Amino acid sequence: MRFENVTAVLFDLDGTLIDSAPDLGAAADQMRVSRGLPSLPLEAYRHMAGAGARGMLSVAFGLTPKDAEFEALREEFFSNYEACMTQRTYVFEGIADMLDDLRRRGLLWGVVTNKSARFTDPLTRAMPLFATASTVISGDTTPYSKPHPEPLLEAARRLGVIPGRCVYVGDDERDIVAGRAAGMGTVAADYGYLGEKSDTASWGADIRINSPMELLQWLQAA
Repeated sequence: MRFENVTAVLFDLDGTLIDSAPDLGAAADQMRVSRGLPSLPLEAYRHMAGAGARGMLSVAFGLTPKDAEFEALREEFFSNYEACMTQRTYVFEGIADMLDDLRRRGLLWGVVTNKSARFTDPLTRAMPLFATASTVISGDTTPYSKPHPEPLLEAARRLGVIPGRCVYVGDDERDIVAGRAAGMGTVAADYGYLGEKSDTASWGADIRINSPMELLQWLQAA
């Protein structure tokens, strides 16, 4: 399919625009090492990086939010991550060129992430890539987080664009669920983390891409 009359493209953050897995994994692995446990390789953490603290603690300690010690360990993880979140994180190859092309076409772009503003704000301020973003919606900007559509709808409102003229790109099934519920075109980023359900063909996205630049093949300037 082709997307028609697109005015804005919205993106998930971790695993879609940036590879933050090295810093997220390091924050969790520091907790293991401090408890005398052996360090785990980055690849053990990478696939769950999109799930934030929940994902990292599940890999590091086999914990879920139902475990009694989860909340205390989550805050420790948050403190570790705050201290290192820009040390190893980088922009995926092709993202900067793709965003430049969107801007040349006159399209707006923005971010909708489940990452809380506690981390989103300093991270996006520290990375020059985000200077041209027209909006950044964090997981606590609205009362809801993805897969609820409200964060995406809030982004569209802030951009002054109707949802039907937006496309949302993400690397997790919840991104596609949220985008579809918001009435937006949806794109599964197969190059991302993909989470626990890595069969992107089952997510119901309008298209799937293997690289950031592939998105441009599907877009037409409004």
